[in-house]
This record gives sequence, C-alpha cells and structure tokens, in this order.
Amino acid sequence: MIRQASIELHGHTCSYRTGGRGPVLALVHGITNSSASWEPVLGLLAQHFTVIAPDLLGHGDSAKPRGDYSLGANASLLRDLLLALGHERASIAGHSLGGGIAMQFAYQFPERVERLVLVSSGGLGRQVTPVLRAVALPGAELVLPLLASRPLVDAGTKLGGFIDRLGLSLGADISAMATGFASLQDIEARRAFVHTARSVIELGGQRVNATDKLYLAAAVPTLIAWGDRDPIIPARHGIRAHELMPGSRLELFAGAGHFPHHDDPVRFATMIEEFAAQTEPAAPDEDRLRRLVVERGRAA
Repeated sequence: MIRQASIELHGHTCSYRTGGRGPVLALVHGITNSSASWEPVLGLLAQHFTVIAPDLLGHGDSAKPRGDYSLGANASLLRDLLLALGHERASIAGHSLGGGIAMQFAYQFPERVERLVLVSSGGLGRQVTPVLRAVALPGAELVLPLLASRPLVDAGTKLGGFIDRLGLSLGADISAMATGFASLQDIEARRAFVHTARSVIELGGQRVNATDKLYLAAAVPTLIAWGDRDPIIPARHGIRAHELMPGSRLELFAGAGHFPHHDDPVRFATMIEEFAAQTEPAAPDEDRLRRLVVERGRAA
C-alpha cells in the first residue's frame, strides 16, 4: 500500500509517498509536477521495491520557501530525506528535471547510488520546449497566472483526454502539463517554479548540460528511458547520452511522449524490475572514480 507522509527537513515540510518492500528506489518528479506524477507506476514498483517519491521543495504538498532551487540543492535534499528515513543507499530514478537531479545526486554522492534511471531527462542537451524557455524572459512571472488559470487548465485537461480517446498517446502529455500548471495558482508555487526553471533553463534552451561528465556512468548501472515522440525534450538526447555512457541501457517507448510511465505503466515498471534484477548495485569505489577522472583529464 502506498501512503503519503511528511517530514521536517531543515525547518521545511517535505511531503513524500512511500510503500512496498525490498531495495530502495527513489522516484524524482519533473518541474511543476509532484510525487503524484508517479501514481501510474507506484503500486507496480512497490511489488518489488521500497519506493520513496518526494514532492520536491516548491512542488506538491512540500514547503515553498524562498531559497535555493538548483540541481545541487535538490540533490542534497533528496540525500537528507533518504538518510532521515533510514536509507543510506538507493537506486535513483528521475523524470525530466528529476533526471537532472538524479545525475547531480550521483555526481555529488556516488557512494549512495546503486543504480541510475533517467526518464526523458533534462541536462543531456540544449533543446527544450519553448514554453519552458519562455520562463527566462523578463516578466514571465506576470504571465504565469494566466497559464495557471482554471479555464485554461480545464481546457488542457479536456483536450488531453480527447486526444487519449483517439488513441494518440501525446494526450497524456497535455493532461500532465495542464495538471502541472494547475499547481501554480498561488504565488509561492509560481515563485518556486520560476527559480527552479531559471536555474536550469535560459532563453536559448537548457543551460545545464551533464554530457561532459557522462563517462563517470561507467561506475553506475544506468538505464535511459524515453518516449520517441517526446515534444518537451527530444529523444535524441537520450540516444546520444546512451552513446556517451559506458554500459548504459536505452529503452525507447514507441509512440510515447514525455511521460512514458503514463503511456505504458506496465512496461515501464517491468523494465525497471528487470534492470534491477540483471545488474549489480554500484559498489562505492573512490579509487575507480579517481582513475576515471584522471584518465579523462589526460585524454582531454
């Protein structure tokens, strides 16, 4: 059974969903989303894992303070949440912005990562939907209330449902985006969204790019999953990352968009279960990391 709980971390409420038994699997959502975005697969994954899906600060039912919403700050909060819940190590799965956080977590705290799962991940290339690039524009905060207005959100949800009924999976993307923008109806949430978006996106596209460090993935079993019709972040980012990440696995979901775990929850959960069963957890090895860094530095 999946339950929702909360904990105080550094004076701020952090909400999360958890359930299941077995190896720990942390699920990190994308921008404007929350742990609720994992609902289609939470029950399936809980059959094999202890799942922990936080609402990042500024999202969902977690606090929305003025503060640092960078990838590094989110990675540190995830570490503190896992430690507070009694878990020293975990497999980390991140969707969209959450993928960037997952990679940052693996970079900052390699000794705490058993496996890495990147789902339609940010931080692997420049391109991103113009809707998010527009947040970098001065005065974007003034437009957000319109995007979050109930009539527009309801219209988006209905349009997504209509497209779904036509058998076109991209309707799931529209519905999920509408739900995300619905979360921006209060000023604290809008402020957190702008700070989060501008920490990783500028007018020309994504400003954070992890491709120069992907060789470090040789030390961590890595799975990359993407919808081949993703309109938010193109699937070619995942294909290129797979080429740059030694030993990584790539799963493309035919016909799926930015939320492959919504388009095919059973396949998605089975994919992660099989990946975990077929790989050994990364073993903390500072000497190996040091050799990787030094050898890449010499080759540069």
